[in-house]
Amino acid sequence: MATAAVAYSAAQTVDHINREKDDFYPTWPAATAALLSVERFEGAIWECAAGEGDMAAVLAAAGYEVISTDLVDRGHGEARVDFLMEWQARAPNIVTNPPFGLAFEFIERALQLASGKVAMFLRLAFLEGVMRGEWLPTTPLARVWIMSRRVPMQRGRLSEAGDGHGVIAFAWFVWDRDHDGPPHLGWLDWKSLPTPSTTTETKGA
Repeated sequence: MATAAVAYSAAQTVDHINREKDDFYPTWPAATAALLSVERFEGAIWECAAGEGDMAAVLAAAGYEVISTDLVDRGHGEARVDFLMEWQARAPNIVTNPPFGLAFEFIERALQLASGKVAMFLRLAFLEGVMRGEWLPTTPLARVWIMSRRVPMQRGRLSEAGDGHGVIAFAWFVWDRDHDGPPHLGWLDWKSLPTPSTTTETKGA
């Protein structure tokens, strides 16, 4: 099995024209609210690629204690924290939208650190591939919540009204150490949920 040995800080986006620097694609708040409509977490949550705090704000508004870190200083949480070099969990649960190019490494590190749930917002295509087809069944992948409606996603900034829908299919992948057996598949429509409140302060903000 591969390991998350390559530091986050050492990994650079190769395609500088077609990919945002540091794979910074903020998460549409309603997508995080959709996760919380079907998942509950015991204890605090570590948002380890927190960006400008869009996901952390929704988690905190739902009543969770959120510890926010990121490699890059974007004015939110604790900056210059290389998640792939962390060896001690900052919270029992880890919820994040990892850098696209380092999703596998982030999942491996999260599964090593978290004592509770791990939830990652990933491209649905993460299910594909021979290597993943062999690896995923060895992990406690409990649920895959497919976004039935495309999620707005912009390079380097949070989507705004008028940007239109995204073009990539996403899903929430949830690992649970108490789970045994194949993962459950479900579907979420973020647009059918109330607009999430993001007024609660988050720890580390």
